[in-house]
Amino acid sequence: MRDIDHVIAGTGGARASRFSDVFEPNSGQVQARVGLGSAADLERAIEAAKAAQPAWAATNPQRRARVLFKFKELVEANMDALAHTLSSEHGKVIADAKGDIQRGLEVIEFACGIPHALKGEYTQGAGPGIDVYSMRMPVGIGAGITPFNFPAMIPMWMFGVAIACGNAFILKPSERDPSVPVRLAELMREAGLPEGILQVVHGDKEMVDAILDHPAISAVSFVGSSDIAQYVYSRGVASGKRVQAMGGAKNHGIVMPDADLDQVVADLSGAAFGSAGERCMALPVVVPVGEKTADNLREKLIPAIDALRVGVSTDAEAHYGPVVNAAHKQRVENWIQIGVDEGAELVVDGRGFSLQGHEQGFFIGPSLFDRVTPQMQSYKEEIFGPVLQIVRAPDFETAVRLPSEHQYGNGVAIFTRNGHAAREFAARVEVGMVGINVPIPVPVAYHSFGGWKRSAFGDVNQHGMEGVRFWTKVKTVTQRWPDGGVGEGGNAFVIPTME
Repeated sequence: MRDIDHVIAGTGGARASRFSDVFEPNSGQVQARVGLGSAADLERAIEAAKAAQPAWAATNPQRRARVLFKFKELVEANMDALAHTLSSEHGKVIADAKGDIQRGLEVIEFACGIPHALKGEYTQGAGPGIDVYSMRMPVGIGAGITPFNFPAMIPMWMFGVAIACGNAFILKPSERDPSVPVRLAELMREAGLPEGILQVVHGDKEMVDAILDHPAISAVSFVGSSDIAQYVYSRGVASGKRVQAMGGAKNHGIVMPDADLDQVVADLSGAAFGSAGERCMALPVVVPVGEKTADNLREKLIPAIDALRVGVSTDAEAHYGPVVNAAHKQRVENWIQIGVDEGAELVVDGRGFSLQGHEQGFFIGPSLFDRVTPQMQSYKEEIFGPVLQIVRAPDFETAVRLPSEHQYGNGVAIFTRNGHAAREFAARVEVGMVGINVPIPVPVAYHSFGGWKRSAFGDVNQHGMEGVRFWTKVKTVTQRWPDGGVGEGGNAFVIPTME
């Protein structure tokens, strides 16, 4: 059986004493195992990072950018192999796996422009003969703790900007699908990145706690469930780190009476069921405004859902593949039962789905609930599977209030032809990312990604200029070059002013 090891200073780590199975979701079989690291493994990575980071920070930004340019070329050249590896451990179909990689590369493209993003501010003549300027300096050593659902995109969101800014970076990927993050680190080294600047350590809570507690790590970025995000944020901040921790979501799609329902159904099919719903920006709740809108939408959704093709991740005709493992499959099916027990109407039941020849695979058919209410636990919590819930709203005000009052505030979408309604909704809804006739409103790389409420802990978003601010600290210099000799600078015992 294949063992997946750390990448520490460009070499494998010490032999692990604990392991976690890596499954092949289409068959349900164990295909590899990943060694779970300890605080001692992290210490070795930190020592390597300490040795390498000062020279990397002193490397001029355009030379750092050239490494990222080369890395981008290498990832593109290895796209097919990376997508198949990703798909074989996660279960998402190949086209979706390529999208995962491509969205990460878009942040790498942004990071290639880091010389411009790192420019500071300058004021000439702030006082008599005094100039003031600022510099963006790397924080030193950063760390990223990433989830299973985007094993390429989210690591690149983090390490691309962090490394471009002159930091060393330690990545702790999900133990469920660790092979692509390891391969990305290898490609960065092939692109010319010095050893010790990007390292990969595997592990569970023991490794996470070691990262959060280690004094040499200055900043931590996290994506995962909200409860763990809150834990990561609290523990990391308590140990003096800056932390951005992105949590769960329950994104809503508001459907106004004037919306193009055929387009809405096409958008919902992909947004709710793509990647088996294992996306924090999935759209698992649809809110039709008015009973007529709800009835018409439901009528169109049922045949569209029946037409979805669930298949192995290598099936080019499949709309989505299996979920990541058996435990997650059971979790999703438990939530479906909870919805039934709470009184929601289960219109389409995806439980019990079996794919011929892959009966042990982790497949779940698409499910549709109607007449879900805000009081139901299945509405309040993130299911993270191929389950779409219809919550009927009598009017526009209710449609604004539902996502605004939900505990999560990651993304939301409104479908309408009415520009005033769209503008009003975007301004008033209490959610961090808004789509107008866009079902999955993930911002482009030069903007930033981040939700509100229990979807995000910390003050700074991912990637874009927000990412640059997170991975750097500002140094401000006030300088004077006196024309005369020593002692002509005025009263040294009075706080200096610019008059």
